[in-house]
Amino acid sequence: MLTIDGSYGEGGGQILRTALALSTVMDRPVLIEKIRAGRRNPGLQAQHLAGIKALAEITRAEVEGAAIGSISLRFVPTQIAHGAYRWDVGTAGAISLVLQAVLVPLAFAPAVSHITITGGTHVPWSPPFPYVEQVLLPTLQGMGLRVSLRLGRWGFYPRGGGVVEGTIEPSGLKPLTLTRRGPLTEVVGLSAVAGLPIDIAERQRHRALARLSSLGVPCRIESISVEAWSPGTVLFLLIRCEGGRAGFSSLGEKGKPAERVSDEACDQVLAYLEREGAADPFLADQLLLPMALAPGSSLMTTTRVTEHLLTNQWVVEQFLPGRVGVEGDVGQPGRVTIEGAGRLPKTDDR
Repeated sequence: MLTIDGSYGEGGGQILRTALALSTVMDRPVLIEKIRAGRRNPGLQAQHLAGIKALAEITRAEVEGAAIGSISLRFVPTQIAHGAYRWDVGTAGAISLVLQAVLVPLAFAPAVSHITITGGTHVPWSPPFPYVEQVLLPTLQGMGLRVSLRLGRWGFYPRGGGVVEGTIEPSGLKPLTLTRRGPLTEVVGLSAVAGLPIDIAERQRHRALARLSSLGVPCRIESISVEAWSPGTVLFLLIRCEGGRAGFSSLGEKGKPAERVSDEACDQVLAYLEREGAADPFLADQLLLPMALAPGSSLMTTTRVTEHLLTNQWVVEQFLPGRVGVEGDVGQPGRVTIEGAGRLPKTDDR
């Protein structure tokens, strides 16, 4: 059984999601210790448990330690099974983080799966649904994954209640080359409010259009009002280039002016465009898992190496030693090379 130090590097939930997804696909039991040991609230939290339970269900896994606050988890998967699955993250736990755990493993199931996940769709410290839909998903589809997702209901902090539905078909992975983003072609945005005056969305939109006008490309931002269990606002900006795409967002909160929401998202856009690299910092660490499981060589550049990326590299190399290379310092542009393994056969170390 492979033992993983859950406190390594940035020491967050990404270690758990990547390790369990690799355990699932490679059919290799894993013991994760010191889970989130350095965090203010160490151990497993509700949204981590949602991902664990989801992967346990699709693999009929034997699991020990799946409880709030647990700092140790033993996970022994069996064969990946397709099905119609429904998972509730609870309150505003991030749906996108559960998707990170299950999308690739379900692509190795023997038949199509249908999923429904309830939780937060636009919440702090996680990619909002538009990012998953418009940045991550097209990239994964380019690697061969046949996945479709639909936003059924929006979910803001603190009540959540958002719903995402989707289908994942059996599919093999292809290596990825994402090294040159090319010239910027357009910016497409969405400024949304729930339970608040539409004027707030308009203010976010106007500020962003003013900030981005100097880019010299078409910039279209839609303002909408949506229904959700909790009030909230969000501005999402999709950056389209000839060779790729990136996404950046900011969420509103009580006492935070609409203009500040817009400035936070626009600052990220401008910082991305000022640097070399194709994958934005959020996309880079999410691609390591599918790149590692695809056959052949994959290559990616990113505008900023993050601790998340380096931690994910370390987790992947616990399963696949010596296959991942990351060039570049934290906070600077970087280059990632991976010699993918494809789906490996069942190991003997049960």
